[in-house]
Amino acid sequence: MSDNQNNPLSRRKFLGNTSAALAAFGALQVASGQEAVPIRSKDHHLINETETQPKNKMLDDQNPSSNWPPTTDAGGQQPFKYSFSLSHKRIEGGGWTRQVTVRDLPISKKMAGVQMRLIKGGIRELHWHVGAEWAFMIGGSARITAVDQQGRAFVDDVNEGDLWVFPGGIPHSIQGLGPDGCVFLLVFDDGNFNEFETFLLTDWLHHTPPEVLAKNFDVPASTFANVPPKELFIFERDLPRPLAEEKHQVEAVTGPVPNTFAFFTSKMAPTKVTKGGSVKIIDAKNFPASNIAAAIVTLKPGGLRELHWHPNEDEWQYYVKGSGRMSVFAAGGRARTMDFQAGDVGYIDKSTPHFVENTGDEDLVFLEVFPTPHYEDISLAEWLAHTPSRLVNEHLGVGEDFLNKISKKEAVVDPE
Repeated sequence: MSDNQNNPLSRRKFLGNTSAALAAFGALQVASGQEAVPIRSKDHHLINETETQPKNKMLDDQNPSSNWPPTTDAGGQQPFKYSFSLSHKRIEGGGWTRQVTVRDLPISKKMAGVQMRLIKGGIRELHWHVGAEWAFMIGGSARITAVDQQGRAFVDDVNEGDLWVFPGGIPHSIQGLGPDGCVFLLVFDDGNFNEFETFLLTDWLHHTPPEVLAKNFDVPASTFANVPPKELFIFERDLPRPLAEEKHQVEAVTGPVPNTFAFFTSKMAPTKVTKGGSVKIIDAKNFPASNIAAAIVTLKPGGLRELHWHPNEDEWQYYVKGSGRMSVFAAGGRARTMDFQAGDVGYIDKSTPHFVENTGDEDLVFLEVFPTPHYEDISLAEWLAHTPSRLVNEHLGVGEDFLNKISKKEAVVDPE
């Protein structure tokens, strides 16, 4: 290899000269009356756009922004989407579950998610996790229970649109109610979380010597003869007793938890409403028990979750219904657009700007979840509106009239 090839300055000069030569060639084409040859078409009919190899048409149709990316996409931004449809489903007598973790979506370092279905009477057995659990009821109804460090009890019923949170180490359970049980989403503040390796009551007692159990509870060892030989995990049993009766029972002596673990989002007025949709923000300000912040976003057809970023934490997304696309700008000239449908997971690193747009003909509903008690975001429009207009115009050349008309208050969802 020559000295010039080893010299980064010489290489840069060569690349610069090559780019200049290509630009000059294009100018010569125009000057000589030759039309520039297009390399993209709206219907992808050009010879350089044709696909002659076998392909997965259904997958291509669901992901047009990857198959035919917008010209603004560039660089090697890693994928930030994974679908629950690709996850292994564990099916038990009382329902099923599946998960998306960092093992499936490598960018999802700080959070993981679980989908679960419980039939009427189906129980996710008494258990706990190291990390916190945040949950959203996708459909149906459930009875949830928990006990805190002071022995204070919690039991309540949640319905579609409601949510709950159980801090790390707090033992709890979930049971599907009638007539068709429930479907819900669980989000954990640990990307390495594994739903199939939680602390289960039956599993623990099965692995504890009977004589130790007898001594612990001061009863004969035969009391534990019917402890299952393996974990129950998800199983079917009779429906629980009336809520008022169970509350009275569990709250005896020590009383209830000081801050409820349930939040009835279905009864909450939106935090912000515009022509383009609405958003509900739930964090420690209105849900004191929660150390996980969230936003429930609804975009009408054509609506836009405006250009923004979150300065305090990573964002984990779940798409509840509808279809849309999200572009993420990862700095260094890297940007990528991906398409999302119901059941998909998205992930955005802290302080990384992005937008979400409804590309379908029905409402797009998705969740933004953050492993922090407090929700924070910074809007591009709000940033520009509160920066001297001359300074911004010197960057963008859009005119100060336009800049002065930008709303001083964050839109969250466009159009306002």
